[in-house]
Amino acid sequence: MAKKELLYEGKAKSVYGTDNPDELIAVFRDDITAFNGEKKDQFSGKGVYNATVSAFFFSMLEEKGIKTHFIGMIDERTMLVSKLKMIPLEVIGRNRAAGSLVKKFPFENGQVLNPPLVVTDYKNDERGDPPICDDIIYALGLLTPEELKEVREMALKINKILFEFFDKLGLVFVDFKIEFGRLGDEIVLGDEISMDSMRLWDKETGESFDKDVYRFGKGDVMSAYGRVVEKIEEWKRQNI
Repeated sequence: MAKKELLYEGKAKSVYGTDNPDELIAVFRDDITAFNGEKKDQFSGKGVYNATVSAFFFSMLEEKGIKTHFIGMIDERTMLVSKLKMIPLEVIGRNRAAGSLVKKFPFENGQVLNPPLVVTDYKNDERGDPPICDDIIYALGLLTPEELKEVREMALKINKILFEFFDKLGLVFVDFKIEFGRLGDEIVLGDEISMDSMRLWDKETGESFDKDVYRFGKGDVMSAYGRVVEKIEEWKRQNI
């Protein structure tokens, strides 16, 4: 598959056109950012870790009936995906209170949320990705009420699948951010599912295995990301 013009460059991925108008190439770079880009670094191999984990979870979710944009891997950091018309919403699932939820509301850090929460932010860096309510989603024409219900149901299904999987790995699936796009008349999962977009805590020690390690200087972020990949690879050896 020939990589053509650069179409989009995000904080940690570059998206290119291909000779097929319905397919794109996503390259997972080694960049890492925090606090809306105020903190930036590069770590060799970080993009490979995120691409590997994203491909694994997209494949798993497809098997469970969740439609995604994933087609296949071109190399260890390069993914072939269906071209989506992205919906500018960050859909956030929360199983425990952490991060901005604790800062903005009177939750205790780590508090179990039962049932899990699904909230939405408007994806716009210039506006600071503000929380967005249903009525504004409808007023902006981003989703209809029926579509928003579908997105939330998919988010909860994804959450259940990933929560149960990480529980087997000895990890608490604290929260996650996902994005959706339109593929014709369908709404499908896009973007990525990686340590950049979720929080994972060790069930016994509470140690973080996600981007919080980098955000708050809690240790070696590459070691944390690598440990998640190792746990997944160990699970695959035992179960596939």
